[in-house]
Amino acid sequence: MTQQEPEEGQAKEVEPGVAEIEDIETLKKILTEEKGKVESYLANWQRTQADFINYKRRSEQEKEEIGKFANAMLLLNLLPILDDLERAFTSIPPHLIKLSWVDGIKLIERKLWASLEAQGLSQIKALGEPFDPKLHEAAMHANGKEGIVIEELQKGYKLHDRVIRPAMVVVGNGEEEEKKED
Repeated sequence: MTQQEPEEGQAKEVEPGVAEIEDIETLKKILTEEKGKVESYLANWQRTQADFINYKRRSEQEKEEIGKFANAMLLLNLLPILDDLERAFTSIPPHLIKLSWVDGIKLIERKLWASLEAQGLSQIKALGEPFDPKLHEAAMHANGKEGIVIEELQKGYKLHDRVIRPAMVVVGNGEEEEKKED
């Protein structure tokens, strides 16, 4: 019986060694799985952080746009007044042009324009320019150089870099005007 005891002791010693190896392998597998989870969590966190940075940037851009164009409707409603003032000045009879009240109204128009320009309003250049559907609205075609604006029926305006009212224009159709001979 004494001989079996060492065998049992040896068996007891072998089992813990095998168990330790199995535990190490299991731990390595668990470590590998956990490393994969960590990498996945890190990638998700980085993606979320990038999304948040993009969100903040978009929010700031939208805020800036809202600030720039908040008064667009007000300015759009003032444009007919500018048109009326311009028509009024072109229809003043020559004998009234030198009166002081006409100069006063012209001064008011200049002040109004200065205020509107300070808000970012600018006229769209049309007469003599190539027709651009982004800036001009063609009301009709007439004899003149093809694709060139030959007459401006209504002024167009931009607010900063955005068109708020396109210029209404007459575009040349490529037929030259007949020249009158005396």
